[in-house]
Amino acid sequence: MQAARFIFTGVVQGVFFRASTRERALALQLRGHARNQADGSVEVVAAGSAAALEALEHWLWQGSPASKVASVTRTPCAIPTTEAFVTG
Repeated sequence: MQAARFIFTGVVQGVFFRASTRERALALQLRGHARNQADGSVEVVAAGSAAALEALEHWLWQGSPASKVASVTRTPCAIPTTEAFVTG
């Protein structure tokens, strides 16, 4: 199992980005979270297979229908302790 932390900027808050991310992450059997940040970005921490993380990253560039992703930063991180994928 691998884990990655993604930071997304652009129009990613108030456009169902986190809820859509949760649906996609669950479909890919990932665990972790999607959280709004004070600076207007969204943090996504996900853990699972390398292929699932790659698929999530590819999907996240598109995001929800109303989102407009401007940039993505991906860094390795510790595997989250949650057994599900949650939003907050």
